[in-house]
Amino acid sequence: MHTVPALPTPRAAGEPPPIAPGSLSAWAMALRLRSLLIAISPVLVAAALVWERTGALDVTAVVLILGASVMMQVITNLQNDIGYTVRGGERGRTRTGLPRATALGLLTARQVRTAIALAIVLAMLLGLPLVAARGWPVLAMGLASIAAALAYMGGPRPIAYTPFGEFVVFVFFGLTAVAGADYALTGGGVPATTWLAAIAMGALAVAALVVNNHRDREHDRGVGRRTFPVVFGADASRALYTLSLLAPFVLVAALAWGIGSPWLLLPLLWLPVALRLLRDFLACPPGLAFNLILFRTFKLELAFAGLLATGAVLARVLE
Repeated sequence: MHTVPALPTPRAAGEPPPIAPGSLSAWAMALRLRSLLIAISPVLVAAALVWERTGALDVTAVVLILGASVMMQVITNLQNDIGYTVRGGERGRTRTGLPRATALGLLTARQVRTAIALAIVLAMLLGLPLVAARGWPVLAMGLASIAAALAYMGGPRPIAYTPFGEFVVFVFFGLTAVAGADYALTGGGVPATTWLAAIAMGALAVAALVVNNHRDREHDRGVGRRTFPVVFGADASRALYTLSLLAPFVLVAALAWGIGSPWLLLPLLWLPVALRLLRDFLACPPGLAFNLILFRTFKLELAFAGLLATGAVLARVLE
């Protein structure tokens, strides 16, 4: 008597293939690669503004700053993945956010903690030449950034469990990333125009976090996270997203006036895209649809940064 071998169960249409534990796909899930855009964008803007102002740019320093900035986001993402899991943030069936590798058993806590340690070491190695060149202010910014990245979902009272997450993102992925990069590149005073750009980039980084927290507000309330929308309500969250998304386009007018070049108005070309994104955010139904809004917000920040940097370069070249 012959037995018929069992056939593999077919996956549903559009269902992704299973991810192997410890695989590159598992690490990509934990690293949240698309979110790295918010680490790249501010450095791009700072470098372009420095070159517009001085006519010189230390490319090696730019690469070091860019690498350190990306490591800060990597540390944050990995700490977020493991911290949320060990605190039981994945319990229940109401969360609609992106999957977490540790919660799914694709990576172990030990693997992720080791990766975090390696990212910290790499960030410090990248920062050493900058500290040697610019002194203690760069060291202070680097250590504060590492501490904030770890504290976002680590420690006895993680920042992510408070309504201050958006503020911390504004400070470190806006003010520190842009103005700090300017200082690290020049060693001199940071002009008002750079601070305007820093505020604009910080606001766009905040917009991305607002989407994340707004999407998960009901789940977060159930697991004890007191994020901005949990504390202040959905209407306040919508208002914050509106402000964070549109304020940068107002700030570029002041930036263009301060530098004295209309080329800095180039980001306004993307204002219609921002308005469509805002419309879709406000009309988005609860659930997974917010993930697409999140990815579009990341892309908007990169496009804004690219246009602002291009405007700075053209202002130097053509005027």
